[in-house]
Amino acid sequence: MISVADALEHLFALARPLEAETVPLLQAHGRVLARDVAATRDQPPFDGSAMDGYAVVEAKPGARLRVIGESAAGQRFEHPVKPGEAVRIFTGAPVPAGAKTVVIQEDVTRDGDTITLGDRLGDTSHIRPAGGDFRIGDTVGAGRIIGPNDIALLASMNVAELPVTRQPVVALISTGDELVMPGETPGSDQIIASNTLGLHALMRDLGAAPRLLPIARDNEASLRAAFDLAQGADVIVTIGGASVGDHDVVANLAPQLGFDQTFYKVAMRPGKPLMAGRFGDSVMIGLPGNPVSAMVCGHVFLAPVIRAMLGLPTAPAPRKSGILAQALTANGPREHYMRARFTDAGLVAFDAQDSSLLRVLGQSDALIVRAPNDPPRMAGDTVEYLPIR
Repeated sequence: MISVADALEHLFALARPLEAETVPLLQAHGRVLARDVAATRDQPPFDGSAMDGYAVVEAKPGARLRVIGESAAGQRFEHPVKPGEAVRIFTGAPVPAGAKTVVIQEDVTRDGDTITLGDRLGDTSHIRPAGGDFRIGDTVGAGRIIGPNDIALLASMNVAELPVTRQPVVALISTGDELVMPGETPGSDQIIASNTLGLHALMRDLGAAPRLLPIARDNEASLRAAFDLAQGADVIVTIGGASVGDHDVVANLAPQLGFDQTFYKVAMRPGKPLMAGRFGDSVMIGLPGNPVSAMVCGHVFLAPVIRAMLGLPTAPAPRKSGILAQALTANGPREHYMRARFTDAGLVAFDAQDSSLLRVLGQSDALIVRAPNDPPRMAGDTVEYLPIR
């Protein structure tokens, strides 16, 4: 049995970074930028007005100037401005050659083609300089998840396509004769398969491409068929059957089908019977069948592996610090991930921590992380937690 930290190190060694592919900008949201991308233009491409007003060479209180034209967004005034002249200008419009400042319209009185400047002019030029936002060659750095703000920036850089890391294909296989899919009618000894659906959603949130495969029954033929369907996946995730009982087909049969095990069992709860290794060209992770165990392992192990394959930093799931609102008893010898909720007073761990209780997980905001043999904690103590919402 190995520690959570050691298990993650083994998994990172198994997870190979994926190659890049090119996608249209509109399809890049949520993807990971694989290479630096450079601007192909200056922004703004010209000196532009930041306000509605009048572009002039010099602004002196009380000065009278002749209006010689107009500059609007997309329709610049083509001639230079000279002393004693002004050009009516609107926000975003190119500033005519020769103009050094824009006097806002509130500081101007106009009479026909003549304007008179007010006596309380500010010092601001109200001109946005060419290239003030970015210049040709300025880059957006690789290794970032592309968000809406990035899409807007890259669009303004005139970048129509982006190199992004290919989405990891994750094959999800539930195992067990006791399982049926949601919407089916279970027999008297059967339950609904839930883990793969929850993990499917988690994988989508992480930017992977999950594939929900048919349930593998507790026999060799069914498991072989499931692995055949999983061919080509970057990650194969099995749920259930990872223990060593007579009916745990994954642990018993996977090595015969080509599974090269790297480790088995992790000193944590929930989630102890976890195994990992390679299955051909795929990383294979065998998760426990208990619903909460599978989802907790998804947050603790699967999520960091997917991020590493996408080219994001190789690191455990990020933890935060919070204040306990209620005391906790001493922890045992395994690292414990306790379901908890936020209150106005701080974090409260649920009394019921059984690994079969999905309802408790559904009410949880966080997993309080208890180190092995962590001593009792009092209300007001600071603890680490994993956000799960």
